[in-house]
Amino acid sequence: MSLSIDDVQRIARLARIAVTENEVIESHKQLNQLFSLIEEMRSIDTTGVEPMPHPQDMLLRLRDDVATATNRREAFQAIAPAVENGLYLVPKVIE
Repeated sequence: MSLSIDDVQRIARLARIAVTENEVIESHKQLNQLFSLIEEMRSIDTTGVEPMPHPQDMLLRLRDDVATATNRREAFQAIAPAVENGLYLVPKVIE
Protein backbone atom coordinates (compact mmCIF):
# COMPACT_ATOMS: atom_id res chain seq x y z
CA MET A 1 0.00 0.00 0.00
CA SER A 2 1.31 3.43 -0.84
CA LEU A 3 -0.18 6.85 -0.37
CA SER A 4 -0.43 9.68 -2.84
CA ILE A 5 0.25 13.32 -2.06
CA ASP A 6 -3.52 13.90 -2.11
CA ASP A 7 -3.98 11.15 0.50
CA VAL A 8 -1.45 12.81 2.82
CA GLN A 9 -3.13 16.19 2.40
CA ARG A 10 -6.54 14.62 3.09
CA ILE A 11 -5.24 12.88 6.23
CA ALA A 12 -3.75 16.17 7.45
CA ARG A 13 -7.03 17.97 6.78
CA LEU A 14 -9.05 15.27 8.60
CA ALA A 15 -6.64 15.45 11.55
CA ARG A 16 -6.89 19.25 11.42
CA ILE A 17 -3.12 19.57 11.11
CA ALA A 18 -1.81 22.56 9.19
CA VAL A 19 1.05 21.40 6.97
CA THR A 20 3.14 23.17 4.38
CA GLU A 21 3.82 21.76 0.94
CA ASN A 22 7.32 20.70 2.02
CA GLU A 23 5.92 18.92 5.08
CA VAL A 24 3.40 17.10 2.88
CA ILE A 25 6.16 15.89 0.57
CA GLU A 26 8.37 14.77 3.48
CA SER A 27 5.44 13.07 5.25
CA HIS A 28 4.50 11.35 1.99
CA LYS A 29 8.01 9.96 1.66
CA GLN A 30 8.21 8.82 5.30
CA LEU A 31 4.75 7.21 5.29
CA ASN A 32 5.49 5.29 2.11
CA GLN A 33 8.78 4.05 3.60
CA LEU A 34 6.86 2.89 6.67
CA PHE A 35 4.27 1.09 4.56
CA SER A 36 6.97 -0.62 2.51
CA LEU A 37 8.64 -1.80 5.72
CA ILE A 38 5.32 -3.19 6.96
CA GLU A 39 4.78 -5.02 3.66
CA GLU A 40 8.30 -6.44 3.85
CA MET A 41 7.65 -7.68 7.39
CA ARG A 42 4.32 -9.23 6.35
CA SER A 43 6.01 -11.17 3.55
CA ILE A 44 8.19 -13.11 6.01
CA ASP A 45 6.93 -16.61 6.84
CA THR A 46 6.54 -16.79 10.62
CA THR A 47 4.72 -20.11 10.90
CA GLY A 48 6.08 -22.07 13.82
CA VAL A 49 7.72 -19.03 15.42
CA GLU A 50 6.55 -18.50 18.97
CA PRO A 51 5.73 -14.87 19.88
CA MET A 52 8.17 -13.28 22.28
CA PRO A 53 6.89 -11.54 25.42
CA HIS A 54 9.82 -9.11 25.21
CA PRO A 55 12.39 -8.45 22.49
CA GLN A 56 15.23 -9.03 24.94
CA ASP A 57 15.44 -12.42 26.60
CA MET A 58 16.00 -11.42 30.22
CA LEU A 59 14.75 -12.20 33.68
CA LEU A 60 13.70 -9.57 36.18
CA ARG A 61 15.02 -9.71 39.70
CA LEU A 62 12.07 -9.93 42.05
CA ARG A 63 12.08 -9.18 45.74
CA ASP A 64 10.29 -11.33 48.30
CA ASP A 65 6.67 -10.33 48.86
CA VAL A 66 6.92 -9.37 52.51
CA ALA A 67 4.68 -6.96 54.38
CA THR A 68 6.81 -4.09 55.66
CA ALA A 69 4.14 -1.80 57.11
CA THR A 70 2.64 -2.61 60.47
CA ASN A 71 -1.10 -3.11 60.93
CA ARG A 72 -2.41 0.19 62.32
CA ARG A 73 -6.11 -0.52 61.85
CA GLU A 74 -6.96 -0.10 65.52
CA ALA A 75 -5.16 3.25 65.71
CA PHE A 76 -6.93 4.58 62.61
CA GLN A 77 -10.35 3.39 63.77
CA ALA A 78 -9.78 4.92 67.21
CA ILE A 79 -9.72 8.41 65.69
CA ALA A 80 -12.55 7.79 63.18
CA PRO A 81 -15.84 9.63 63.79
CA ALA A 82 -17.96 6.45 63.63
CA VAL A 83 -16.96 2.77 63.57
CA GLU A 84 -19.08 -0.34 63.96
CA ASN A 85 -17.88 -3.97 63.87
CA GLY A 86 -14.52 -2.90 62.41
CA LEU A 87 -16.11 -0.87 59.58
CA TYR A 88 -16.12 2.88 59.07
CA LEU A 89 -19.60 4.38 59.11
CA VAL A 90 -20.27 7.19 56.64
CA PRO A 91 -23.33 9.38 56.08
CA LYS A 92 -25.89 8.17 53.57
CA VAL A 93 -25.39 10.02 50.27
CA ILE A 94 -28.26 8.68 48.12
CA GLU A 95 -31.80 9.16 49.39
